[in-house]
Amino acid sequence: MTIGEFGRRTGLSIKALRLYEASGLLPPAEVEPSGYRRYTSVQLDRAGRISLLRRLGMPLAVIGDMLGLPDAEAVTRLDRWWSTEEAAIAARRDGYRWLRTRLAHGDEPDISYPVHTVLQPARKVATLRFETDQQGLVPGMGAAEWEIRRRLEEQGAATTGEHWAIYHGQVTPDCEAPVEVCVPFTGTAEPAGRLTIRMEPEHLVAFAEVTRDDCFYPRILQAYEAVETHVRTAGLIRTAPPREIYLDNWDRLTGADPFTHVAQPFEG
Repeated sequence: MTIGEFGRRTGLSIKALRLYEASGLLPPAEVEPSGYRRYTSVQLDRAGRISLLRRLGMPLAVIGDMLGLPDAEAVTRLDRWWSTEEAAIAARRDGYRWLRTRLAHGDEPDISYPVHTVLQPARKVATLRFETDQQGLVPGMGAAEWEIRRRLEEQGAATTGEHWAIYHGQVTPDCEAPVEVCVPFTGTAEPAGRLTIRMEPEHLVAFAEVTRDDCFYPRILQAYEAVETHVRTAGLIRTAPPREIYLDNWDRLTGADPFTHVAQPFEG
């Protein structure tokens, strides 16, 4: 069938079909010498899946990964992506409620974050780095984390729910910066694609513990301020960028559970 007919049967515009062709998601079954594109009825199901996933807001790169998986594995990938989306929606909702409360009732009391120090042991980590602004931070972190976990699982390495986000610059609503997502693991794994394997050396960190309910922008900034004040007043020397050390996955914890450590590596 022609691209126009295929578009009518799938509800996709010609512009969308050309985009999916360029991205490799849905190439035509045949391209005639004249440039006319032909599709077959076998491609209707794939087109329908792509359309639905795009309506859910899934990026093209993630859709490409999903379509290449057997259905059982695709379900797991879809669940992981949707969990990340729900975390992002929850963070936006909490930010809205925080701002609305302040506008309607004045400033809420600041949260007091005690700062602790601990010696982190040397650990093997698998990492992916990407650039993002504030809006893309949570979805980008989720996509990177699950890509790392998938690649580690394929190689037989063992992980827990722990993972980190290292900030190599200041991420704001209007400015992108590099973020490195790390998943510590045991066993053997090799670099693959964008995946990097390295040893995180033993180091001291000053950290403040944040519950899941408080892990959203801008409230989490109070934890950063507590750590910053501690490092400055104690005269500590920063040895690496700040990071958020997530103790488990979002959907495994309740709102009052400790969720992340806002941490700053240092030497005395």
